[in-house]
Amino acid sequence: MKDESTVLAPALRVNAKTPVAIPVATTQQPVEMASEPELSQPWNTKNLGLRLGADAVSAACAASMIAPVISIIDRSIMENTSGRSTLAGSLKTSLRTLFSHPSTMLFSRPVALIFMLYGGTYLTANTLDTASSTVRNKPSTFVSSGTDKFAASSAANVGLCIYKDQVYVKLFGPSGPPRPVPLPTYALFTLRDCLTIFASFNVPPLLGPVVSERLSAEMRRKVSGETIAQFAAPAAVQLFSTPIHLLGLDVYNRPTTAGGVSWADRWTLVRKNWLISCAARVCRIVPAFGLGGTVNMKVRRNLMEKLS
Repeated sequence: MKDESTVLAPALRVNAKTPVAIPVATTQQPVEMASEPELSQPWNTKNLGLRLGADAVSAACAASMIAPVISIIDRSIMENTSGRSTLAGSLKTSLRTLFSHPSTMLFSRPVALIFMLYGGTYLTANTLDTASSTVRNKPSTFVSSGTDKFAASSAANVGLCIYKDQVYVKLFGPSGPPRPVPLPTYALFTLRDCLTIFASFNVPPLLGPVVSERLSAEMRRKVSGETIAQFAAPAAVQLFSTPIHLLGLDVYNRPTTAGGVSWADRWTLVRKNWLISCAARVCRIVPAFGLGGTVNMKVRRNLMEKLS
Protein backbone atom coordinates (compact mmCIF):
# COMPACT_ATOMS: atom_id res chain seq x y z
CA MET A 1 0.00 0.00 0.00
CA LYS A 2 1.39 3.31 -1.04
CA ASP A 3 2.08 6.09 1.46
CA GLU A 4 -0.35 8.93 1.20
CA SER A 5 0.42 12.53 1.98
CA THR A 6 -1.67 15.56 2.80
CA VAL A 7 -0.97 19.03 1.38
CA LEU A 8 -1.12 21.65 4.10
CA ALA A 9 0.27 24.63 2.15
CA PRO A 10 1.44 25.34 -1.39
CA ALA A 11 5.14 24.90 -0.45
CA LEU A 12 4.91 22.24 2.32
CA ARG A 13 4.27 18.50 2.15
CA VAL A 14 3.79 16.24 5.19
CA ASN A 15 4.83 12.59 5.04
CA ALA A 16 2.22 10.29 6.56
CA LYS A 17 4.81 8.20 8.48
CA THR A 18 6.95 11.05 9.72
CA PRO A 19 4.78 14.10 10.11
CA VAL A 20 7.52 16.62 9.49
CA ALA A 21 6.95 19.51 7.17
CA ILE A 22 9.35 19.24 4.21
CA PRO A 23 9.71 22.27 1.93
CA VAL A 24 8.91 21.43 -1.63
CA ALA A 25 9.82 23.64 -4.54
CA THR A 26 6.73 24.72 -6.36
CA THR A 27 6.07 26.95 -9.25
CA GLN A 28 3.45 29.45 -8.05
CA GLN A 29 2.16 32.50 -9.80
CA PRO A 30 2.08 35.68 -7.73
CA VAL A 31 -1.39 36.56 -6.58
CA GLU A 32 -2.55 40.11 -7.07
CA MET A 33 -4.60 41.52 -4.21
CA ALA A 34 -7.63 43.44 -5.31
CA SER A 35 -7.26 47.09 -4.57
CA GLU A 36 -9.63 48.37 -1.93
CA PRO A 37 -12.37 50.64 -3.23
CA GLU A 38 -12.13 54.30 -2.42
CA LEU A 39 -13.84 55.09 0.84
CA SER A 40 -14.76 58.63 -0.05
CA GLN A 41 -15.74 60.53 -3.16
CA PRO A 42 -13.96 63.70 -4.22
CA TRP A 43 -15.55 66.87 -2.94
CA ASN A 44 -17.32 69.31 -5.25
CA THR A 45 -15.22 72.40 -4.58
CA LYS A 46 -15.78 74.08 -7.95
CA ASN A 47 -16.32 77.83 -7.44
CA LEU A 48 -16.82 77.19 -3.73
CA GLY A 49 -16.03 80.77 -2.74
CA LEU A 50 -18.43 82.18 -5.32
CA ARG A 51 -21.11 79.71 -4.27
CA LEU A 52 -20.86 80.90 -0.67
CA GLY A 53 -21.13 84.45 -1.99
CA ALA A 54 -24.28 83.44 -3.88
CA ASP A 55 -25.70 82.07 -0.62
CA ALA A 56 -25.17 85.44 1.05
CA VAL A 57 -26.58 87.43 -1.88
CA SER A 58 -29.72 85.27 -2.01
CA ALA A 59 -30.33 85.62 1.72
CA ALA A 60 -29.76 89.39 1.58
CA CYS A 61 -32.17 89.84 -1.36
CA ALA A 62 -34.94 87.93 0.41
CA ALA A 63 -34.42 89.59 3.79
CA SER A 64 -34.29 93.11 2.35
CA MET A 65 -37.65 92.60 0.60
CA ILE A 66 -39.56 91.53 3.70
CA ALA A 67 -37.78 93.41 6.51
CA PRO A 68 -39.69 96.75 6.29
CA VAL A 69 -43.15 95.13 6.27
CA ILE A 70 -42.40 92.71 9.11
CA SER A 71 -40.80 95.46 11.16
CA ILE A 72 -43.94 97.61 10.88
CA ILE A 73 -46.19 94.71 11.91
CA ASP A 74 -44.01 93.64 14.86
CA ARG A 75 -43.84 97.21 16.13
CA SER A 76 -47.62 97.64 15.92
CA ILE A 77 -48.26 94.43 17.89
CA MET A 78 -45.85 95.42 20.65
CA GLU A 79 -47.08 99.01 20.93
CA ASN A 80 -50.67 97.80 21.02
CA THR A 81 -49.88 95.30 23.79
CA SER A 82 -47.91 97.80 25.87
CA GLY A 83 -50.58 100.48 25.53
CA ARG A 84 -48.35 103.01 23.79
CA SER A 85 -50.60 103.01 20.72
CA THR A 86 -53.41 101.11 19.06
CA LEU A 87 -52.62 98.58 16.36
CA ALA A 88 -54.17 100.75 13.64
CA GLY A 89 -52.54 103.91 14.96
CA SER A 90 -49.09 102.33 15.01
CA LEU A 91 -49.53 100.97 11.48
CA LYS A 92 -50.57 104.41 10.17
CA THR A 93 -47.61 106.11 11.83
CA SER A 94 -45.09 103.61 10.46
CA LEU A 95 -46.57 103.65 6.93
CA ARG A 96 -46.56 107.46 6.93
CA THR A 97 -42.88 107.44 7.84
CA LEU A 98 -42.13 104.80 5.19
CA PHE A 99 -43.66 106.86 2.37
CA SER A 100 -42.63 110.33 3.53
CA HIS A 101 -39.11 109.50 4.75
CA PRO A 102 -38.24 106.07 3.29
CA SER A 103 -34.54 106.27 4.13
CA THR A 104 -35.37 106.92 7.79
CA MET A 105 -37.50 103.78 7.93
CA LEU A 106 -35.40 101.48 5.74
CA PHE A 107 -32.14 102.22 7.59
CA SER A 108 -33.64 102.24 11.08
CA ARG A 109 -32.60 99.87 13.84
CA PRO A 110 -35.92 97.95 13.90
CA VAL A 111 -35.68 97.16 10.18
CA ALA A 112 -32.03 96.19 10.56
CA LEU A 113 -32.97 93.72 13.30
CA ILE A 114 -35.56 92.05 11.04
CA PHE A 115 -33.00 91.93 8.22
CA MET A 116 -30.55 90.26 10.62
CA LEU A 117 -33.19 87.75 11.75
CA TYR A 118 -34.34 86.47 8.37
CA GLY A 119 -31.08 87.09 6.54
CA GLY A 120 -29.34 84.96 9.16
CA THR A 121 -31.98 82.23 8.91
CA TYR A 122 -31.83 82.05 5.10
CA LEU A 123 -28.03 82.24 5.10
CA THR A 124 -27.79 79.33 7.55
CA ALA A 125 -30.02 77.16 5.35
CA ASN A 126 -28.16 78.19 2.17
CA THR A 127 -24.66 77.55 3.49
CA LEU A 128 -25.76 74.17 4.85
CA ASP A 129 -26.99 73.26 1.36
CA THR A 130 -23.66 74.35 -0.11
CA ALA A 131 -21.74 72.35 2.49
CA SER A 132 -23.87 69.28 1.74
CA SER A 133 -23.36 69.60 -2.01
CA THR A 134 -19.61 69.97 -1.44
CA VAL A 135 -18.99 66.95 0.79
CA ARG A 136 -21.48 64.72 -1.09
CA ASN A 137 -20.14 65.72 -4.52
CA LYS A 138 -23.57 66.97 -5.61
CA PRO A 139 -24.40 69.75 -8.09
CA SER A 140 -24.22 73.26 -6.70
CA THR A 141 -28.01 73.59 -7.06
CA PHE A 142 -28.54 70.72 -4.60
CA VAL A 143 -30.99 71.49 -1.76
CA SER A 144 -30.97 69.26 1.31
CA SER A 145 -34.00 68.47 3.45
CA GLY A 146 -32.68 66.45 6.38
CA THR A 147 -32.87 66.97 10.12
CA ASP A 148 -29.48 68.70 10.14
CA LYS A 149 -30.85 71.52 8.01
CA PHE A 150 -33.96 71.82 10.16
CA ALA A 151 -31.92 71.86 13.37
CA ALA A 152 -29.46 74.47 12.07
CA SER A 153 -32.17 76.73 10.63
CA SER A 154 -34.26 76.44 13.79
CA ALA A 155 -31.32 77.27 16.04
CA ALA A 156 -30.46 80.33 13.96
CA ASN A 157 -34.06 81.54 13.76
CA VAL A 158 -34.91 81.02 17.42
CA GLY A 159 -31.68 82.55 18.69
CA LEU A 160 -31.84 85.62 16.45
CA CYS A 161 -35.58 86.08 17.03
CA ILE A 162 -35.20 86.07 20.80
CA TYR A 163 -32.46 88.69 20.53
CA LYS A 164 -34.63 90.79 18.21
CA ASP A 165 -37.64 90.57 20.52
CA GLN A 166 -35.75 91.57 23.64
CA VAL A 167 -34.60 94.71 21.79
CA TYR A 168 -38.10 95.38 20.45
CA VAL A 169 -39.76 95.18 23.86
CA LYS A 170 -37.30 97.78 25.13
CA LEU A 171 -37.88 100.05 22.11
CA PHE A 172 -41.68 99.74 21.91
CA GLY A 173 -42.67 98.56 25.37
CA PRO A 174 -44.01 100.71 28.20
CA SER A 175 -42.58 104.19 28.54
CA GLY A 176 -39.78 104.68 31.01
CA PRO A 177 -36.28 103.29 31.32
CA PRO A 178 -35.84 99.85 29.72
CA ARG A 179 -35.80 96.86 32.05
CA PRO A 180 -34.03 93.51 31.76
CA VAL A 181 -36.12 90.91 29.94
CA PRO A 182 -37.24 88.24 32.47
CA LEU A 183 -36.52 84.56 31.94
CA PRO A 184 -40.23 83.57 31.53
CA THR A 185 -40.47 85.95 28.57
CA TYR A 186 -37.45 84.30 26.93
CA ALA A 187 -38.99 80.87 27.52
CA LEU A 188 -42.34 81.90 26.03
CA PHE A 189 -40.68 83.47 22.99
CA THR A 190 -38.66 80.28 22.45
CA LEU A 191 -41.81 78.14 22.58
CA ARG A 192 -43.55 80.50 20.16
CA ASP A 193 -40.71 80.26 17.63
CA CYS A 194 -40.45 76.48 17.92
CA LEU A 195 -44.13 76.18 17.02
CA THR A 196 -43.67 78.43 13.99
CA ILE A 197 -40.55 76.63 12.75
CA PHE A 198 -42.24 73.24 13.18
CA ALA A 199 -45.25 74.40 11.20
CA SER A 200 -43.04 75.92 8.50
CA PHE A 201 -40.60 73.06 7.93
CA ASN A 202 -42.07 69.82 9.30
CA VAL A 203 -45.81 70.07 8.69
CA PRO A 204 -45.93 71.00 4.95
CA PRO A 205 -44.22 67.78 3.70
CA LEU A 206 -46.74 65.74 5.72
CA LEU A 207 -49.81 67.86 4.98
CA GLY A 208 -49.06 68.53 1.31
CA PRO A 209 -49.93 65.04 -0.07
CA VAL A 210 -53.16 65.01 1.95
CA VAL A 211 -54.19 68.35 0.48
CA SER A 212 -53.26 67.24 -3.04
CA GLU A 213 -55.56 64.22 -2.79
CA ARG A 214 -58.49 66.51 -2.09
CA LEU A 215 -57.80 68.88 -4.98
CA SER A 216 -59.37 68.46 -8.39
CA ALA A 217 -57.17 67.62 -11.36
CA GLU A 218 -57.65 71.12 -12.76
CA MET A 219 -56.70 72.73 -9.45
CA ARG A 220 -53.59 70.55 -9.12
CA ARG A 221 -52.35 71.87 -12.46
CA LYS A 222 -52.45 75.41 -11.06
CA VAL A 223 -51.17 74.88 -7.53
CA SER A 224 -49.80 71.91 -5.63
CA GLY A 225 -50.91 70.72 -2.23
CA GLU A 226 -47.38 71.28 -0.94
CA THR A 227 -47.54 74.96 -1.90
CA ILE A 228 -50.88 75.40 -0.15
CA ALA A 229 -49.55 73.66 2.94
CA GLN A 230 -46.40 75.81 2.92
CA PHE A 231 -48.53 78.93 3.29
CA ALA A 232 -51.41 77.49 5.34
CA ALA A 233 -49.51 75.65 8.09
CA PRO A 234 -47.42 78.60 9.37
CA ALA A 235 -50.48 80.84 9.21
CA ALA A 236 -52.73 78.38 11.05
CA VAL A 237 -50.27 77.82 13.90
CA GLN A 238 -50.53 81.53 14.75
CA LEU A 239 -53.82 80.73 16.47
CA PHE A 240 -51.74 78.92 19.09
CA SER A 241 -48.48 80.86 19.05
CA THR A 242 -50.07 84.33 19.25
CA PRO A 243 -51.36 83.96 22.87
CA ILE A 244 -47.92 82.66 23.86
CA HIS A 245 -46.37 85.74 22.24
CA LEU A 246 -48.82 88.09 23.97
CA LEU A 247 -48.25 86.43 27.33
CA GLY A 248 -44.49 86.86 26.97
CA LEU A 249 -44.97 90.54 26.19
CA ASP A 250 -47.30 91.01 29.16
CA VAL A 251 -44.83 89.36 31.54
CA TYR A 252 -42.32 92.02 30.47
CA ASN A 253 -44.78 94.93 30.39
CA ARG A 254 -46.31 94.10 33.79
CA PRO A 255 -43.68 92.32 35.87
CA THR A 256 -44.85 90.18 38.76
CA THR A 257 -42.73 92.23 41.17
CA ALA A 258 -45.07 95.16 40.55
CA GLY A 259 -47.74 93.29 42.49
CA GLY A 260 -51.42 92.89 41.77
CA VAL A 261 -50.93 91.08 38.43
CA SER A 262 -52.55 87.66 38.55
CA TRP A 263 -52.61 85.04 35.80
CA ALA A 264 -56.32 85.73 35.41
CA ASP A 265 -55.48 89.39 34.67
CA ARG A 266 -52.87 88.32 32.14
CA TRP A 267 -55.28 85.93 30.44
CA THR A 268 -57.90 88.70 30.19
CA LEU A 269 -55.42 90.93 28.35
CA VAL A 270 -54.26 88.10 26.09
CA ARG A 271 -57.85 87.20 25.17
CA LYS A 272 -58.64 90.84 24.44
CA ASN A 273 -55.80 91.17 21.90
CA TRP A 274 -55.81 87.59 20.61
CA LEU A 275 -57.76 87.90 17.34
CA ILE A 276 -56.39 91.23 16.15
CA SER A 277 -52.80 90.25 17.01
CA CYS A 278 -53.31 86.84 15.39
CA ALA A 279 -54.45 88.51 12.16
CA ALA A 280 -51.40 90.78 12.23
CA ARG A 281 -49.05 87.86 12.84
CA VAL A 282 -50.62 85.89 9.98
CA CYS A 283 -49.88 88.87 7.71
CA ARG A 284 -46.34 88.77 9.08
CA ILE A 285 -45.79 85.05 8.52
CA VAL A 286 -46.92 85.03 4.87
CA PRO A 287 -44.09 87.30 3.65
CA ALA A 288 -41.56 85.83 6.09
CA PHE A 289 -41.92 82.14 5.20
CA GLY A 290 -43.82 82.44 1.92
CA LEU A 291 -42.49 85.34 -0.14
CA GLY A 292 -39.08 85.49 1.53
CA GLY A 293 -38.47 81.77 1.24
CA THR A 294 -39.51 81.74 -2.41
CA VAL A 295 -37.27 84.69 -3.32
CA ASN A 296 -34.30 83.15 -1.50
CA MET A 297 -34.81 79.80 -3.24
CA LYS A 298 -35.16 81.21 -6.76
CA VAL A 299 -32.31 83.72 -6.54
CA ARG A 300 -29.97 81.07 -5.14
CA ARG A 301 -30.93 78.52 -7.80
CA ASN A 302 -30.37 81.01 -10.65
CA LEU A 303 -26.96 82.03 -9.30
CA MET A 304 -25.89 78.43 -8.70
CA GLU A 305 -26.89 77.40 -12.23
CA LYS A 306 -24.56 80.08 -13.60
CA LEU A 307 -21.72 78.85 -11.38
CA SER A 308 -22.15 75.15 -12.26
